[in-house]
Amino acid sequence: MSSERQIKCVLIGDGTVGKSCMVTTFTTGSFPQEWVPSVFENYSAQMTVDNQAVNLSLWDSSGLENYDRLRTNVYPNTDVFVFCTKLDLRDDPETIRNLQAEGKSPVTKSHGQECANQIKAVKYLECSALTQHGLSDVFNEAVRAVISPKPTKSKKRCMIM
Repeated sequence: MSSERQIKCVLIGDGTVGKSCMVTTFTTGSFPQEWVPSVFENYSAQMTVDNQAVNLSLWDSSGLENYDRLRTNVYPNTDVFVFCTKLDLRDDPETIRNLQAEGKSPVTKSHGQECANQIKAVKYLECSALTQHGLSDVFNEAVRAVISPKPTKSKKRCMIM
């Protein structure tokens, strides 16, 4: 077997959506009992995806507004980004009332998929760090996006004149 491939994965999203819970649960196997705000935490997971050994370096970027200018410092040399949102707000009565007052509704799975298509995301997945449902799928697919990228339809090039 060849040597382990290094892959840098940065989780991004608003503060308190569960990025830290995702990486902690994925790397340790247990859901954190208390929330500790992170600034920039780095985790590592040795994985095998499609018979390829990978060292997945997981970067938990702060979603808190105070760190907006610093957040981009972790972006260089990133192989894959995972955009995180909070799904349990779909069923939160207060959130639903607030959205309805603004003439809006919670994001559905189909709307999430539509947004993913618009930004040309490789995949749209939903998971729960608490129950671990779909959690490993998120990171397996992130690795696959790097080791087996889908061919692009066009060969557009950037030219500077």
